[in-house]
Amino acid sequence: MSQILDGRALARDLRVQIKREVKAMVAAGGPRPKLAVILAGEDPASAVYVRNKEKMAARVGIDAVTLRLPADVPAAALMAEIDRLNADPSVHGILLQLPLPQGISAEEEIALLERVDPRKDVDGFHPDNLGLLMAGRPRFVACTPQGCMRLLEAGGVPLAGRQAVVIGRSLIVGKPIAQLLLAADATVTICHSRTQALAEIVRQADIVIAAVGRPGLVGGDWIKPGAAVIDVGVNSVEGALVGDVDFEAAASRAGWITPVPGGVGPMTIACLLENTRQAALRARPAP
Repeated sequence: MSQILDGRALARDLRVQIKREVKAMVAAGGPRPKLAVILAGEDPASAVYVRNKEKMAARVGIDAVTLRLPADVPAAALMAEIDRLNADPSVHGILLQLPLPQGISAEEEIALLERVDPRKDVDGFHPDNLGLLMAGRPRFVACTPQGCMRLLEAGGVPLAGRQAVVIGRSLIVGKPIAQLLLAADATVTICHSRTQALAEIVRQADIVIAAVGRPGLVGGDWIKPGAAVIDVGVNSVEGALVGDVDFEAAASRAGWITPVPGGVGPMTIACLLENTRQAALRARPAP
């Protein structure tokens, strides 16, 4: 039976560490970290996620403010809010909650994400931060990939020289986690919707990162005995949350595996808080 990589427990430990470091930073005269979240529209999942961010930020001593804007907000108004937050020295981290309302085009979404000051881009989505990650000099790493790597490290999963397969090529998860695995000396294959013989490729992997948003895509018989499986997928099926991996079948073969829920999700928020702390640490004290 697999070792369950418990994201809830690891996130709790990380929050304890962040709280201690925030307290020490403020006591030494530094700024209290402040995170600003822009939430446009009324997407239910986004609303829940933002409330969780606010709650967890308060627990570790980070100030969190949420700007709630209507679904019909124009891109120009969002741009103005980002500019205002960029110029506010008391704000250390800015997060534009995705998805944006349907009235915002894909081109406008890209422009908005690129408008965030890369020194405040605690989501790690800005091209400057993605480029620094590619160059091996990361400033802010996207929170979900960072959480995946922390789970692998906490589980003692060997990475150097191992075969890693990443299923998904998004800028949010797939491409950043591939870079992090490469930096840890793994040999990485990125798969996607047009990959042929996906099951055969996955069967060769010592580490599997599933991040495509298709429930049960990865069957248990795809998993190499003893492999580590990180399931990033969060899918609602008949009112229940399930991952991209057939958990029960995979758990009987894997050496390590994350559950859904309770695996990667809690680590994403914890890593966002750590990025915000780091942003405040690098900033000059607010006047």
